[in-house]
Amino acid sequence: MSRMLTSIFMIGTVGYVIFKFRYRLLNIFLGTGWIRRIAIGSVMGIPGIKRRMLQSVFGGPS
Repeated sequence: MSRMLTSIFMIGTVGYVIFKFRYRLLNIFLGTGWIRRIAIGSVMGIPGIKRRMLQSVFGGPS
Protein backbone atom coordinates (compact mmCIF):
# COMPACT_ATOMS: atom_id res chain seq x y z
CA MET A 1 0.00 0.00 0.00
CA SER A 2 2.79 2.40 0.91
CA ARG A 3 4.65 1.65 -2.32
CA MET A 4 1.54 2.39 -4.39
CA LEU A 5 0.97 5.73 -2.62
CA THR A 6 4.62 6.66 -3.15
CA SER A 7 4.33 5.84 -6.85
CA ILE A 8 1.17 7.92 -7.22
CA PHE A 9 2.78 10.83 -5.36
CA MET A 10 5.93 10.69 -7.53
CA ILE A 11 3.94 10.54 -10.78
CA GLY A 12 1.84 13.49 -9.63
CA THR A 13 4.94 15.47 -8.67
CA VAL A 14 6.65 14.81 -12.01
CA GLY A 15 3.44 15.74 -13.86
CA TYR A 16 3.18 19.00 -11.91
CA VAL A 17 6.81 19.95 -12.59
CA ILE A 18 6.45 19.19 -16.30
CA PHE A 19 3.25 21.25 -16.46
CA LYS A 20 4.75 24.16 -14.51
CA PHE A 21 7.91 24.37 -16.62
CA ARG A 22 6.43 23.18 -19.94
CA TYR A 23 7.47 26.24 -21.97
CA ARG A 24 10.98 26.27 -20.55
CA LEU A 25 11.33 22.54 -21.32
CA LEU A 26 9.96 23.06 -24.83
CA ASN A 27 12.51 25.83 -25.46
CA ILE A 28 15.33 23.58 -24.24
CA PHE A 29 14.25 20.71 -26.51
CA LEU A 30 13.64 22.87 -29.57
CA GLY A 31 16.93 24.65 -28.97
CA THR A 32 18.66 21.46 -30.09
CA GLY A 33 18.98 21.50 -33.88
CA TRP A 34 18.30 17.89 -34.71
CA ILE A 35 15.29 17.65 -32.36
CA ARG A 36 13.88 20.86 -33.87
CA ARG A 37 14.37 19.45 -37.39
CA ILE A 38 12.53 16.24 -36.46
CA ALA A 39 9.67 18.14 -34.76
CA ILE A 40 9.16 20.57 -37.66
CA GLY A 41 9.36 17.73 -40.18
CA SER A 42 6.73 15.78 -38.26
CA VAL A 43 4.36 18.75 -37.96
CA MET A 44 4.78 19.72 -41.61
CA GLY A 45 3.90 16.13 -42.57
CA ILE A 46 0.31 16.80 -41.45
CA PRO A 47 -1.48 18.14 -44.56
CA GLY A 48 -3.95 20.52 -42.86
CA ILE A 49 -1.30 22.19 -40.74
CA LYS A 50 1.12 22.46 -43.66
CA ARG A 51 -1.51 24.10 -45.87
CA ARG A 52 -2.49 26.67 -43.22
CA MET A 53 1.15 27.42 -42.41
CA LEU A 54 2.08 27.99 -46.04
CA GLN A 55 -1.01 30.18 -46.60
CA SER A 56 -0.16 32.35 -43.62
CA VAL A 57 3.49 32.73 -44.66
CA PHE A 58 3.11 33.21 -48.42
CA GLY A 59 -0.43 34.53 -48.55
CA GLY A 60 -3.15 33.06 -50.64
CA PRO A 61 -6.90 32.62 -50.67
CA SER A 62 -8.40 32.67 -47.18
